[in-house]
Amino acid sequence: MDHISFPYRAHSHLVLMHVIQESGAWARHGLDVDYQRVISREDAHKLVPTGEVEFVSGNHVSTYAARARGDTWTYVGQSMSNNNVALVTREDTGINSLADLRHRKVGTRGNHPYLNAWLYLKQHGLDADKDEVELVRRAQQDVIEPGKPKRKTLTEMVRDKDVDACFLSQPNAELARRSQLKVIPLDPQYMIFYMTMSTSKRMVDEKPDVVTRVLKAIIEGIAYFKINREETIKILMDRYDNDGKLGREVAEILYDDLAPKLDPRLVPSMQSVFNVYQEALKQDEKNGDAKNIHPLALWDFHFLRQIEDSGFIRNLYKDHQHLLLGHGA
Repeated sequence: MDHISFPYRAHSHLVLMHVIQESGAWARHGLDVDYQRVISREDAHKLVPTGEVEFVSGNHVSTYAARARGDTWTYVGQSMSNNNVALVTREDTGINSLADLRHRKVGTRGNHPYLNAWLYLKQHGLDADKDEVELVRRAQQDVIEPGKPKRKTLTEMVRDKDVDACFLSQPNAELARRSQLKVIPLDPQYMIFYMTMSTSKRMVDEKPDVVTRVLKAIIEGIAYFKINREETIKILMDRYDNDGKLGREVAEILYDDLAPKLDPRLVPSMQSVFNVYQEALKQDEKNGDAKNIHPLALWDFHFLRQIEDSGFIRNLYKDHQHLLLGHGA
C-alpha cells in the first residue's frame, strides 16, 4: 500500500474525494490517500516539486507563470470542464440578467473564483478593467488562518447589501434560494476548475506506476459516482459538511449538478484550457511571464491515453455506455 498526500485546494473538492474513498477505489489500487486537509497555493508550489506532497487537487492559474520561471508543475487529469453557475441577488436590486450588472458590485472570493467572475463577465460584455462592473473580492474561507474570525459568505454579502450580486454553484445556489435570495440560472462557464490531478514532472518521471494508479482510482471513483446515485447521495449526506450536514434534498441537487459534468476519461475540453489560460495571462499581466508558455505546455495526457487504450474505462461502463456520451465517446 503506497501512502499518497493529496490535499485539496477548495473544500468543495471533498464531494468527489469522499466518494472515491468510500467506494474503495483508492484501496483497490493499492493507495492510502491523505486527502482531508487543505493546502494554500503558496505551499502547493513549494511542496509539490520536492515530492513532499505528491498531488494537489487544484492550483489552476498561477502555474503558467511559475512554469516560465522554472517550475515543473504538471497536470495529468481533469475531473470536469464546465461550471454550472447561477447569478444570486436580492429581489430589491432590479437585477434580472447579466446585463443588469453594469455599474453594480459583484462579490467574489479568493484568486481563481475572482478570475472566473472577471472572465465570465468580460465574455458577456462587462469588463471590470474598464469599470463597467465592480468586483469586490474577499479572502477564500478555506484557506484563512486558524483562529481568525470567520468571514461572511458570498450569500451573506448579498443579503447584507455589501454587494448587489454574486455567482454561485450548487449546493450554495439552492441554499441562497432558501434564504429568500433571487437565483437566476446562467449558461455554464467552460473552465479548468474543481478537482484537478496536479503533480510534478519529478513524480511523472520517477513514479509513473503511482500516477497511473491514482488516475485509475479517480476514474473508478467517478464511475461509481455516476452509476450509483443512491449510494453516492448517502455518502454526501454522511461525509460532506462544509456548511453543516447536507439534507436529502440538497444532496440530491448537488449530485444531479455534478454527476453529468464529471468526465469519465479525465480529459479537459480545449475551451476550458483556453479560458483558464486567459486567466493566467490576466493574473500575470504585470510580469508577462505566462504569455511565454503554451496553454497545453503543463498538460501530460499520455497516462490517460494508455488507460483509455487498455479498455479500463470501457469495462467500467460496459453496462452503462450512455454515461460516456458527450465526453468524447
